[in-house]
Amino acid sequence: MWGQAIWPVTLESGDVILRPVRYRDRAEWTRVRARNASWLQPWEASNPASQGELPTFGGMVRSLNDQARMATALPFLITERVPMQTKPVIVGQLTVSSILWGSAMMATLGYWVDKDRAGRGIVPTAVAMATDHCFLKLGLHRMEINIRPENGPSLRVVEKLGFRDEGMRARYLHINGEWADHRSFALTAEEVPEGILQRWLSNR
Repeated sequence: MWGQAIWPVTLESGDVILRPVRYRDRAEWTRVRARNASWLQPWEASNPASQGELPTFGGMVRSLNDQARMATALPFLITERVPMQTKPVIVGQLTVSSILWGSAMMATLGYWVDKDRAGRGIVPTAVAMATDHCFLKLGLHRMEINIRPENGPSLRVVEKLGFRDEGMRARYLHINGEWADHRSFALTAEEVPEGILQRWLSNR
């Protein structure tokens, strides 16, 4: 029941749209990823048990859809309305994952964005929309974002949105083939009772 209640959903703010990832997105998604391969590689999550084998696009979508049905993830594409295009284009991906209900009511958020769209406020807007949805619509209590300390652009995202720095986690996630330290940032619903999207948009 929970999976049907929380997914699918589409969120919009201005020209930025978060929507479910679909099988028919394969060609466009693959082009964006290929164009950004060197930009994304240093921050790319990896699986030490996979022996270097990368999942197919179809396998990724199946896995994300399964998690959505189990109400443990919200797998969004970040899309943007742009001039001269008949439909919004894919500019990144945002996944709310590791959703815990019960006494925890928390989740973890991760994302990537096209290098050509970085620094334009798209990611902060997307993170704010997803966080507000989780707090104000789904009733979650805590959102966490874990970032490599060398990843300056991502650190600026959480700084802009007012996420609280909770310190370093040693060898926290497997990234680009090795266990990597991360800084953890978080917000709780009580800290932002009105949400963070409008605050972000008014302060840009």
